[in-house]
Amino acid sequence: MSKLTKNQKLALGKIEAGKAYTLAEATALVKEITTTKFDASVDVDVRLGVDPRKANQMVRGVVTLPNGTGKQVRVLALCTPDKEAEAKEAGADFVGLDEYIEKIKGGWTDVDVIITMPAIMGKIGALGRVLGPRGLMPNPKSGTVTNDVASAVREVKSGKIDFKVDKTGIIHTSIGKVSFTPEQLKENAQEFISTLIKLKPSSAKGTYVKSIYLSSTMSPGIKVDPKSVED
Repeated sequence: MSKLTKNQKLALGKIEAGKAYTLAEATALVKEITTTKFDASVDVDVRLGVDPRKANQMVRGVVTLPNGTGKQVRVLALCTPDKEAEAKEAGADFVGLDEYIEKIKGGWTDVDVIITMPAIMGKIGALGRVLGPRGLMPNPKSGTVTNDVASAVREVKSGKIDFKVDKTGIIHTSIGKVSFTPEQLKENAQEFISTLIKLKPSSAKGTYVKSIYLSSTMSPGIKVDPKSVED
């Protein structure tokens, strides 16, 4: 096991062992314990009381963070020629169809989100082996398969994210950057967690939100009291 650095020891020293912080306290503390020289991402991990192996307990959704993600999201719009101009105007970084399908077949995946249209999904289905493992496959449930390509591009660019519970029952996502104010991080976290709560499967029994941890890139995790999220 590697030794802790001086900064890691200082960060751990500021977190009270066993304490569950309020969301307001945690968003302030995560900024205090982050020592990276770059603008680190702030992440939230929520353990849910669901069994993802059961189809009726799969939790998946989308949320638009009120203060955005702080990330430059690269968007590819795979659309028909009549939609190309509006996709570009909405802010898509790459716009086209057949030429990009060929590039992806060749292994190109230098984007964060792909938005397409229902009529084109037949062509894109063949790209599943490349896009699936990278989480880039467009999906109607996440709003990335739509005839209103321009609106979908704008939403993604303004802070819309999609999330999905993993096989261990945890949802992990980024809710901003360390450069955000504690209030901005708190608002983003509240929006994300309140969306999660609305998605609670009716078949899930017992405690739904089991634990919440907040952290930044390379920082220790801060335990958050789930009850404080509504404050």
